[in-house]
Amino acid sequence: MRAGAPRLSSISWCFRLASEFGVLMAVESNGKSDSLQSICYERGSLRLLDQRRLPRETVYLDVRDATDGWNAIRDMVVRGAPAIAIAAALSLAVEVFNLDFAGTSGDAASFLVKKLEYLVSSRPTAVNLSDASTKLQNIVSKTAKTATEAKTVFQAYIDAAETMLTDDVADNKAIGFHGASFLPCQLKDSGKLSVLTHCNTGSLATAGYGTALGVIRALHAGGSLETAFCTETRPFNQGSRLTAFELVHDEIPATLITDSAAAALMKAGRVNAVIVGADRIAANGDTANKIGTYSLAVSASYHGIPFYVAAPITSIDLSLSSGQQIVIEERSPKELLCSDGGLGKQVAASGIAVWNPAFDITPANLMTAIITEKGVITKATADAFDIKGFIQKAQGNDIE
Repeated sequence: MRAGAPRLSSISWCFRLASEFGVLMAVESNGKSDSLQSICYERGSLRLLDQRRLPRETVYLDVRDATDGWNAIRDMVVRGAPAIAIAAALSLAVEVFNLDFAGTSGDAASFLVKKLEYLVSSRPTAVNLSDASTKLQNIVSKTAKTATEAKTVFQAYIDAAETMLTDDVADNKAIGFHGASFLPCQLKDSGKLSVLTHCNTGSLATAGYGTALGVIRALHAGGSLETAFCTETRPFNQGSRLTAFELVHDEIPATLITDSAAAALMKAGRVNAVIVGADRIAANGDTANKIGTYSLAVSASYHGIPFYVAAPITSIDLSLSSGQQIVIEERSPKELLCSDGGLGKQVAASGIAVWNPAFDITPANLMTAIITEKGVITKATADAFDIKGFIQKAQGNDIE
């Protein structure tokens, strides 16, 4: 199936995103990227920045279909909950755009649904992926009821996947705005803020700008940031390889620390707030995020430092009452046994057992607030958030 809409070059697509949202995705006239971009898409073509090779190399991999997308997500070519969802959706969009398909509209819908279910299996903890799959399946099913041709169903899917790409950038800008407005008000006696973050939640983890790192960007732009501290985030080193890369690129004052130095940094009085992203947030506020997040929350609580989660509404899973129901992905032992997150030389003794969960659960009682594109969710009680009520109110405001 080849859609009839005119194809956009990757340069014009990137420039349009930059001009509409003012984010770090501009492309110079000579075709060289002016900034960080993990997803390079044009209708019928998708390239993903291989984040395993940063910061030493900048290499883009071609993704031609859902199988390529699944492998890129599972192998962490692309990572970060929002970016995973978008990369999955676009990988399938590229496949169907270039597909010669002889079936009916119903056949096309079945094809898409099966592919989406397959893509969700690539990394089960991040709710953004399953949320995107559910929304896209609903669009496909609705379109198939009235469509007379398969290409109509495929076109509806492609349009919806492309909309997710642009919406993610706008949502991230809104998260940054709300966070940069909220934190200085809550910490008004602190002057400029020194903020600690974990893993990578910036342009490389999203379609652009970032969630927790987006808040740090917005604080810096508003003159409210003293410095950003980023953990190395072992064993895959997303902090030292990716977050440090973004902070240096954007000329944001920043310092890299080992994961085990965070508590000492807090004790020394050098951290005003901790802000992290999220892969899945339960209805009560319990949050699954990169392994080590829970440790930071415990240390922050002990030292009286506010702990914030920044994530889009799509990271919230109201079907789960608490974090105990969140499935935690376990990664390959090689990530601990070998350097470079499993890609380098062996550094651990042969025969040692390995436990390597990719995420941990931070309970809501250790969190101060959740920053979303719709605003900031504060505590309803000492131990939990009324997230459902917040979302219902936000949706009501959108309708009005």
